Amino acid sequence: MTEQDVPLYSADPSVRFDFSVTVEQGGLRLDHFLALAIPDESRSSLSAAVRSGLILVDDQLRKCGYRLKAGESVSGSLPEPPPLEIIPEDIPLDILFEDEHLLVLAKPPGLVVHPGSGHYQGTLVNGLVYHCQTISEVGDQLRPGIVHRLDKDTSGVMVVAKTALAHRLLVDAFHDRQVEKEYLALVHGSPYEERGRIVAAIGRHRINRQKMAVTESGGRFAASNWQVLARYGHDFTLMQVGIETGRTHQIRVHLASLGLPVAGDVLYGSGRPNRPFPRQMLHAFHLTFIHPITRKSLSFEAPLPPDFSDIVDRLARGETLGEVR
Repeated sequence: MTEQDVPLYSADPSVRFDFSVTVEQGGLRLDHFLALAIPDESRSSLSAAVRSGLILVDDQLRKCGYRLKAGESVSGSLPEPPPLEIIPEDIPLDILFEDEHLLVLAKPPGLVVHPGSGHYQGTLVNGLVYHCQTISEVGDQLRPGIVHRLDKDTSGVMVVAKTALAHRLLVDAFHDRQVEKEYLALVHGSPYEERGRIVAAIGRHRINRQKMAVTESGGRFAASNWQVLARYGHDFTLMQVGIETGRTHQIRVHLASLGLPVAGDVLYGSGRPNRPFPRQMLHAFHLTFIHPITRKSLSFEAPLPPDFSDIVDRLARGETLGEVR
């Protein structure tokens, strides 16, 4: 699993789940609880599962609006989603490198990487299958060619496999931490130091299951290295962040744990003045890896997209950020 990889579906007919309602979760509607506990499923599919009797509370049928009590058990399974056909779409791709084995591209902000709940068309994968039809046969059916991914609102360099062999070897390289990944992040606040290393395990937030969090127990080892590139008073800092591991939302969670949330990140920077930013200001600017077939070292950089560079330029000029222009 790479930095932002998450399961497309949380359960299938052969795998049951059993959640215990915590004190904090007591009082939640059953459908709201399920949406937090199984964030990768749509609310409509979860509600349908409740109405179909696939989900029980203390082994009893309940309605979607049932108010849960602390200590109750919510158990059941979800039907396996029907297979989706990846429809080729003529989506412009900013390709930095391509050969018969793989391609490297700069993903723009706002583009979802692969189909999933709520996003079945208009994804990067739809564009990849249009660009190279054989990619549809590489790797996962719904994520063909995808080796790692970036969040919808994170821009930057990605590598995509075009053959089964390249896919397997690239997945192994990411798993074995043989890939160098560096990001640019504009954060709220200003750290005291010029550089540092964060070592803090990351796991699912115990209440809001759509979020990740630094955990004292039960999380997975995660390490990030950061350095200051520019300070804009005490309000904002441009940082370069290299990740040794690849956990879901790793950079966003680690920086937020330092009191330096990524600007524009409404999930981990709540309470901050994020309205001036069009998205989370996070960009995967540099990627270095060994070509899985030729064994040559490859290194790529993607320039900041206009929305990010405009914000940085305005801060460098000493402007006070208001609404996005």
